[in-house]
Amino acid sequence: MSRILKAEERHIPELLRLLVQVNMVHHEGRPDLFKGPTTKYDADGLKKLLASPDHRIFVCEEDGAVLGYAMCELEITEETRLLQPLRTLYIDDICVDEAVRRRHVGQALFGRVREEAAALDCGRVTLNVWELNAGARRFYESLGMLPLKTTMELRLGAER
Repeated sequence: MSRILKAEERHIPELLRLLVQVNMVHHEGRPDLFKGPTTKYDADGLKKLLASPDHRIFVCEEDGAVLGYAMCELEITEETRLLQPLRTLYIDDICVDEAVRRRHVGQALFGRVREEAAALDCGRVTLNVWELNAGARRFYESLGMLPLKTTMELRLGAER
């Protein structure tokens, strides 16, 4: 039976393993932007996130193995002349191990993120999804997420 819990330092090796999987999806889709097998955080970076009061990392664990994770950050936007004050739980990264996809791990992680957002009195949950990752986009839409804004690009020269 799997369970969702806050990540601990003992989960760092498994988080690093899954971070490579996420990176490789991006590298294979856009090698002009993303380097080959690497991670956006190293072990020390993950330790800092685990200790940060504004960050949350949740893991889905089963028999000691991490099946997936969700890394979140509390974002607070102060009221300005233009913007309303907002409390947002931003999903910086979410991954389900490719070996266990379609077992509802992502749904369980997202459900835990929603609970945390409510506990933090957030008005919304946000994330970014790359256009190259159509499967992830469909998954997020199935959870009720809607596009908020679009970043567009024009590739020039040798970078095409």
